[in-house]
Amino acid sequence: MTDLTPILTEFWDHPNSWTLETYEDKQGYQALRKALAMPAADLVQMTKDSGLRGRGGAGFPTGMKWGFLPPPDGGPRYLVVNADESEPGTCKDIPLMMAAPQFLIEGVAITSYAIGCNHAFIYLRGEVVHVYRRLLRAVEEAYAAGYLGKDILGTGFDLDVTVHAGAGAYICGEETALLDSLEGRRGQPRLKPPFPAVAGLYARPTVVNNVESIASIPPILSRGADWFADMGTEKSQGFGIFSLSGHVTRPGQYEAPLGITLRELVDMAGGIREGHRLKFWTPGGSSTPIFTDAHWDVPLDFESVAAAGSMLGTRALQIFDETVSVVRAVSRWTDFYAHESCGKCTPCREGTFWLKQIMTRLEHGQGTQEDIDKLVDICDNILGRSFCALGDGATSPITSAVQYFREEFEAGTSQPWWELFPPEKSVLFPVRAKETVSA
Repeated sequence: MTDLTPILTEFWDHPNSWTLETYEDKQGYQALRKALAMPAADLVQMTKDSGLRGRGGAGFPTGMKWGFLPPPDGGPRYLVVNADESEPGTCKDIPLMMAAPQFLIEGVAITSYAIGCNHAFIYLRGEVVHVYRRLLRAVEEAYAAGYLGKDILGTGFDLDVTVHAGAGAYICGEETALLDSLEGRRGQPRLKPPFPAVAGLYARPTVVNNVESIASIPPILSRGADWFADMGTEKSQGFGIFSLSGHVTRPGQYEAPLGITLRELVDMAGGIREGHRLKFWTPGGSSTPIFTDAHWDVPLDFESVAAAGSMLGTRALQIFDETVSVVRAVSRWTDFYAHESCGKCTPCREGTFWLKQIMTRLEHGQGTQEDIDKLVDICDNILGRSFCALGDGATSPITSAVQYFREEFEAGTSQPWWELFPPEKSVLFPVRAKETVSA
């Protein structure tokens, strides 16, 4: 069995894990001291050599993204940390910011120095007020200790960090929509090119990275790029936080090398809840194609998951046993994507609305055989044709669910989900007052 690698999660169980005092006791900010004594270009190269890929879902090489910035021209450049964690099942960045926010703050300082940034932003989902307050306090402590502000540690490097709370739109997890929101406009994706590295925040060169990506920088610098690259697989290097939720005995965050399997993780989590068996699961959150019990041993790295027909995404492993209706689960996710569509492009704006209507009919036993084919047809017309990845993500659970569980969709033409899967047997998706909907 692959061992866990508690690095970012090493001292989450400390009574005051979130304080600067605890972080410094664990060698915190030693990496920043080391970084400020190095040429900035060496830090970019170190990140490239480590093989670190973006931990926000896309898996783009982090060092390569930093390297896309044009040469300095005397104007400002920015680092923006994407902390708008909003997708159903995705729950790694918020616990990290709650339990050990200084990892992120130190990572922001190192990254800013590496790319020549003097003002960094952390864009946080607005509803998580408790996390917002904790981040503000962490930044305040870092300023007081001289790790942020003017002339950091006497090196002449200046850095201000602004924590910004968004208004709760899932679309703002898309990097260009996030930038528009940060500038005070409605959060909608921008046409690319130009890419943020050339014209991002305030039309200046900008790096946008996920929380876990930036938080991984201090350990890499402290222990070396080779140390990080030796973990994981040849093309998916390093460790990551895997979020297990749903029908497992001990749901939670499991930090392990990429390439670990669901079987190994579920064993560590105490197995599927007693008396039940795995039915389906998501490898990377609700926007990724679902897997079944035939995929127990797929290595959870970017290439292997893609080869099996899904995406590693944010490593949000939602586990469902045989008591759950696939149609009902996917219908709930479809409600979310229809609600969160920003409306900028027709395929997503109209398509997710239509998908929601059909899924609701099938969920309540009022669908038709034609509805199932229509679902797949609509998904095919959204995929690859929407302005950003939200539209693509909305289709993934539907097309994969029809592929693996078409008989349940066909049953939705005559029976509502609560007759096929009595809700008293499931701890997820409790029945509402047996709603009825019109055809």
